[in-house]
Amino acid sequence: MDPSAHIKTIAQKLQLHDWQVENTIRLLDDGATIPFISRYRKEVTGSLNEVQLAEIRDEYERLKELEKRREAVIKSIEEQEKMTPELLAKINAALTLSQLEDLYLPYRPKRKTRASVARERGLEPLAMWILEQKPTDPQTEAEKYVGDAVEDVSAALAGARDIIAELVSENELVRGSLRRLYERDAVITSKVVRGKEQDGAKFSDYFEWSEPLRRCPSHRLLAMRRGEEEGFLRLTIVPSGEEALSIVEKQFLKANNESARQVREAVADSWSRLLAPSMETEFRKTSKEKADEEAIRVFAENLRQLLLAPPLGEKNVLGIDPGQRTGCKVVCLDRQGALLHHDIIYPHPPQNETARSVSKMLSLIDKYNIEAIAIGNGTASRETEQFVRSYLTADSGIRVFVVSEAGASIYSASKTARDEFPDQDVTVRGAVSIGRRLMDPLAELVKIDPKSIGVGQYQHDVDQTRLQASLDEVVMSCVNAVGVEVNTASPHLLTYVSGIGPKMAQNIVDHRSENGPFRSRSELLKVKRMGEKAFEQAAGFLRIRGAANPLDASAVHPESYHIVERMAKDAGCTVSELITDENRRKAIRIEKYVTPEAGLPTLKDIMQELARPGRDPRQAVQEFSFADIHSMEDVKEGMIVPGIVTNITKFGAFVDIGVKQDGLVHVSQMADRYVDDPARIVKLHQHVTVRVLSVDRTRNRIQLSMKGVGSQQSAAGKSRSGNHQ
Repeated sequence: MDPSAHIKTIAQKLQLHDWQVENTIRLLDDGATIPFISRYRKEVTGSLNEVQLAEIRDEYERLKELEKRREAVIKSIEEQEKMTPELLAKINAALTLSQLEDLYLPYRPKRKTRASVARERGLEPLAMWILEQKPTDPQTEAEKYVGDAVEDVSAALAGARDIIAELVSENELVRGSLRRLYERDAVITSKVVRGKEQDGAKFSDYFEWSEPLRRCPSHRLLAMRRGEEEGFLRLTIVPSGEEALSIVEKQFLKANNESARQVREAVADSWSRLLAPSMETEFRKTSKEKADEEAIRVFAENLRQLLLAPPLGEKNVLGIDPGQRTGCKVVCLDRQGALLHHDIIYPHPPQNETARSVSKMLSLIDKYNIEAIAIGNGTASRETEQFVRSYLTADSGIRVFVVSEAGASIYSASKTARDEFPDQDVTVRGAVSIGRRLMDPLAELVKIDPKSIGVGQYQHDVDQTRLQASLDEVVMSCVNAVGVEVNTASPHLLTYVSGIGPKMAQNIVDHRSENGPFRSRSELLKVKRMGEKAFEQAAGFLRIRGAANPLDASAVHPESYHIVERMAKDAGCTVSELITDENRRKAIRIEKYVTPEAGLPTLKDIMQELARPGRDPRQAVQEFSFADIHSMEDVKEGMIVPGIVTNITKFGAFVDIGVKQDGLVHVSQMADRYVDDPARIVKLHQHVTVRVLSVDRTRNRIQLSMKGVGSQQSAAGKSRSGNHQ
């Protein structure tokens, strides 16, 4: 379909230029990915970012779906031979699906209704006569219709009212007015189902709850819907009944006589029996979609922060999956994350093999030249951390980190883990995952379904298809923002590189296994099914360290190598010298190198990359120590303790303070000012200082505050990293 018809609509809605929308759609239709367009086609789009590009794509897809539905509606009405020029004009002018469906409603094929039965009995002329609201007595007119199919005048009038009620419910003007009323004044009310008070205690906040639907936050709406689905709550969405009925009456009542009274009765029936349920269904759907959108946005942002968590980098790592009765599974990994050795130690009750565990740990540290230790944050995590730190000498230089285990068990039992470690059991695989998460959280977490990582809110209640698409997009964005070392990347990591996908990723790994490491980006063209288009999309995001051409290890796209080579030639040096010599780069006037394909935005990106070729955009990992508290019993009201942000929702942030239960900093306790979005104050893994407001040991809840308890609030955003990977 020609996209030109939609370009102006999209540009106006998103407040962009027509040419930006047109060029973006053309690139998308040509198979370009959003990361590629955002990074390497800035001149074509006017430097639109990934969010703007995704909005254009989504709006374009919405309009294409609308167009497809419009064609189906027109075809259906034409087949019924009921199309008129006026109706066709209205259908073509409809800008939303709801407007289009309102127009189609009277012509939509229906199952048997009270109105259709009345029509079969020949009562439609009577209904039309009553709608005219003439001063003549409708009972007299109704007598004409009494016969075999209609037993008496009352039945005739009742049938006519049924037809009028359906006509009223299908009127586009009425539905449009009611829709505006619902958007403005609809109230969502939640009540407990009688007799379910005890079983549904977890939903007690919503046993008697009412608020304007437009102000109901996503987490509350999803919680109430879950309560309804589980059979504990009953929800209604209605505006003022009198105002709604008045809107409908104004549209249809023209007189004050017996016929008008019949119309009034039909209108009241239409509202209560047809329109109110229909509108409630519609607004249940649209409010759920909005709640889903917000919940998915929060989940996606949390996932982005998690994936871009600071990596330790290439170090020899000792990974420990802590446990008590079953012991602590220990693995030794080399700087590329390969498993060198695995063992078990029993430093905790009931075995208490302290001396033996210390001896074994120190022996492994020495034998495998361990530089850092990663400890999972599950059962016995604090005890294991304390044990490890107690027996490391101050001058060892070994850094100790506690790493999130979320999703590690999913990975350890997955086909991916079995393929990587066919001869190891799930405990070894889990410990390897913990160690690798410290080295490079992004490379390890891409192997796990994002929904299993534990940073979402009501993720099982939202539209799963939309959620998966959004999370996949976040993973692709993060992978391409960081870049991928092609000679060490797993197939899973390569899958998310722009233009590659699962099959091509496996082809790259197979080629690497058969022919040895890639020595240049151009060698990627030898990979099975790697065509020019796929190479164009992927090359800039793939890194080859140690390549003869230093640009192969950078984010400079091969299509721009000639520009850098010309710069180096003009500066009288090699490309390598240009990269290492800041003074030579400063002497370059990039305006000289502008071409129709490479404008100033691309040239500025090239210069930034030459200054820091292939540099990881993620921050450096930081160590962290909890306070000397280990259980809920140790937590007292008024304590001021350090913590790490583990999850962010619309109503606040969850913080790990070193006990089994994360505490909640409600949005109202995040700063000495109004906060509309917790994500503006904190980020995942941020180190924070919190005050304990209350401890509810019965319900396992800790309430925390960040108000005035440290300098981290004023420096929000400066310390975004932590030891939880």
